[in-house]
Amino acid sequence: MSVSGSGSAEPGVAHRMRRYLTRFESAVTRFFLLGIFVVGLTAQFVTPLGDALQGKAFLGGALLSLVAYVLYDAVKDLAASLRLPERSQVGSRELGRFVNEAFRARTVEITFLGYTGETIFGALHSRLEELLDDPGRTRRVCIRVLVPDFGQPMTVPSRVGPNGEPLDDPAFRRVLELRCQGYDRSLSVLAGQLNRLGRVTVESEFRLYPGIPRDKVCIFNRELMLHGLYDVAARSIQHSSGPEYYDPRGYRTDLIVWSAREADGTRATVATWNKHLDGLWSLATVPPWRRATTT
Repeated sequence: MSVSGSGSAEPGVAHRMRRYLTRFESAVTRFFLLGIFVVGLTAQFVTPLGDALQGKAFLGGALLSLVAYVLYDAVKDLAASLRLPERSQVGSRELGRFVNEAFRARTVEITFLGYTGETIFGALHSRLEELLDDPGRTRRVCIRVLVPDFGQPMTVPSRVGPNGEPLDDPAFRRVLELRCQGYDRSLSVLAGQLNRLGRVTVESEFRLYPGIPRDKVCIFNRELMLHGLYDVAARSIQHSSGPEYYDPRGYRTDLIVWSAREADGTRATVATWNKHLDGLWSLATVPPWRRATTT
């Protein structure tokens, strides 16, 4: 089974410093721009100050600062949307940086299709925890995670038979189902806390699709998509004396990056996957652990 971890962990002090800089960046920038406008406008009516600032020469800068102040949010949104990866292919361990970039937007929408969601869970959990302390610009978050229905017989994951044939293993499937249940509940608890605070609206939900985990897809804010294929023949051993299992390893899955802001063909690919996952989500079933809490 895949091993939990993150390839983008930061030292504690550096991480906290970056959080504080991000937290106060907008406020400091707005204060600075508004300050320039106020000083420039005052200079038109207070002669000594106007003389010191060369009179009307400063008015143009003041007006420009006011325009920048008004358009600040739009510029931030544009900057966030234009951040593109440097490479066309990335490793699954790099999902965290894509999650962080997605959370720079005012409205965050992340849809994941895969095995258990392990490779993205840690980054999502960390970002939601940070919103409890300071939501920044984020006002709405929607997280959708699609995982296989481990309640049904499966060829992958499964136990490896004597001749390499897949043998369904209900106990192994149950372990994976409990893992997904834990991830879902952890994110849902944070979502509930954030919703009660009232500063950010958060939706987070797992649903089940039929079949084996073949594609690994993650779409960020409907514009940036990562897509890869699991190694469905990968094997793992849970215990030194135990049997082998067909167990796709999410952290070893390479992902191709597609952006809706690039060529027409790329935009069409992202749009097609958005439509496909929207449809799959509407057809997917609610997990048994969620049904149990609503009955």
